[in-house]
Amino acid sequence: MAPGKKPNFLIIVADDMGFSDAGCFGSEIRTPNIDKLASTGLRFTGFHAAAACSPTRAMILTGTDHHIAGLGNLIEWTDFSGQNFPKGSKFTTAPQRGMPGYEGYLNSRVAALPEILQDGGYHTVMSGKWHLGLTKERRPQVRGFDRSLALLPACSNHYDYRPDAEFPKFLEKSVIALHMEDDHYVENLPEGWYSSDGYGDRMIQYLKEWHESPDLKEKPVFAYYPFSAPHWPLQAPKEYVDHYRGVFDDGPEALRQQRLKKLIELGMIPKGVVPHPVVADEVKGWDEMTDHQRAMSCRAMEAYAGMVECLDHNIGRVTSYLESIGELDNTFIMFFSDNGAEGAAYEAYPMISGQLMEHLGKYYNNHIDNIGNKDSFVWYGPRWAQAATAPSRLYKAYTTEGGVRVPCVLRYPPLHKGKEGDMTDTFATVMDIAPTLLSLAGIKHPAPQWKDRSVVPMRGLDMSSYLSGSAPTIHAPDEPFGWELCGRAAIRVNNFKAVFIPFPKGVSAWQLYDLSTDPGETHDLASTMPGKLDELLGFWEKYCEETGVVPLQPELGARFHEAVEAQMKEGQWMEYDYWKPGALQEENREKFRRQIEKVADPRVKESAGGQPVNVVVGGNQA
Repeated sequence: MAPGKKPNFLIIVADDMGFSDAGCFGSEIRTPNIDKLASTGLRFTGFHAAAACSPTRAMILTGTDHHIAGLGNLIEWTDFSGQNFPKGSKFTTAPQRGMPGYEGYLNSRVAALPEILQDGGYHTVMSGKWHLGLTKERRPQVRGFDRSLALLPACSNHYDYRPDAEFPKFLEKSVIALHMEDDHYVENLPEGWYSSDGYGDRMIQYLKEWHESPDLKEKPVFAYYPFSAPHWPLQAPKEYVDHYRGVFDDGPEALRQQRLKKLIELGMIPKGVVPHPVVADEVKGWDEMTDHQRAMSCRAMEAYAGMVECLDHNIGRVTSYLESIGELDNTFIMFFSDNGAEGAAYEAYPMISGQLMEHLGKYYNNHIDNIGNKDSFVWYGPRWAQAATAPSRLYKAYTTEGGVRVPCVLRYPPLHKGKEGDMTDTFATVMDIAPTLLSLAGIKHPAPQWKDRSVVPMRGLDMSSYLSGSAPTIHAPDEPFGWELCGRAAIRVNNFKAVFIPFPKGVSAWQLYDLSTDPGETHDLASTMPGKLDELLGFWEKYCEETGVVPLQPELGARFHEAVEAQMKEGQWMEYDYWKPGALQEENREKFRRQIEKVADPRVKESAGGQPVNVVVGGNQA
């Protein structure tokens, strides 16, 4: 490490990993490498993300809200309403289609972190899940990465296995491991591909290229390492899964109680905490299952645990390499999950369950002894997920704490010397990462102008003053923070949080909680503190105006509008239908591309000259 060299950055993201799924957060799953980072760094228990994957990834790479950056919702959910609405839901994502901030890719209103770092002299690499655009125009290289191997869609088979069959609607975008490396689509992934191992291999290759090049090694490196594990389908190499045979045989409630006890022992939650009750009416309870059903459920959880351990192994490969070349202590490292644990029970989703389960039965081998292998396809459902999010309420895709509070470990010795192994409950978000990295790199964010376009400023804050001990918190106590996804909403100021969760998982009304005494969101204060709720809802309206939220229920405020006719059609809002027969052949790709039609925003007034007037702070120009 050269004296006076700028810091390197390594940002590691797990996909759908629950709050207590790492050993240093109370888990029985083997995560020695994450635990080692924690023992020599800091653990954050108040770190927050968006409620789902691509929105969080947009926030990581821009430092601003995902509704501004183009990922107001997952494009897969915008495109097809049934993908994320459980039984009993009556809402549609149609009003969001074609709207500013819901493009489904990282838009031009933001300057991406790798673009800025690259321009400031950094060598920039990524290996893992992108989920911020499917086409060459949206690839990581265009947004500032010198080298990249990127999974473009939301998820895929981790072994790149796909049956020779026509996919049902739900699985269309969930099987094919569509990757780009640098400027080209990858025709064939390496022999024996498994996602976490493959991303580890490529990240080490890119770091070796950097270190072994006389020119590149003079530059600091920004390495973005976003895994697609442990997102379903739950698959992992047998040597990891076998570590967990029988570990979960007592079921999800026993695991939940075990995790809660450990979190209390670690000092991560108070002894008298009241955890939110498990919400899982759509699936059978443990005592209602047959012995075979319980065994199948345990095998899914075992596969999940194997995925987490394999992910941890590949984190260790990269940190060990950095240590071997003398760069570890000059590298600012963060590890966190992109949202809460995934609790969806797709077998109970009425718009997708029939075709999905029929297809899985016909083309996959979900025999109990095959779960976790390449030709299996399972998820673990809401009860196991809530074992990992406890004491918090619900899980991924919900704006309750179970959906947005995530485990986080940070290591950078120059900033936190003497605090190794400490924990902090200070509030922070993924939007704070970009401002912190730019500050440590000595690079100013370019807003309001980046090269040939206008860009918005960052909403996150630099964490370095807090980390060094010169500031008591990262954010001021009175600073509001908002969340919205698929019509689920929240606004938080200090420890008060207003939450709107539609039926059937919520009451379809605003609720109010004091997280300082009720982290499980169990005691609704809306009726006893109506003034406080009104105060927070004023901040909610402001948040919507600043970020361009398109609410899906009238209860969410004045920006609600009914979908126009052009928005009612489904399946026409993604730029590349890569799952269709022939679409993966290079000569055919353009035939499966489409230009997405912009929909006139009914909330945007027109000037006297007939031109739209931007009424959204932060920009709603494409």
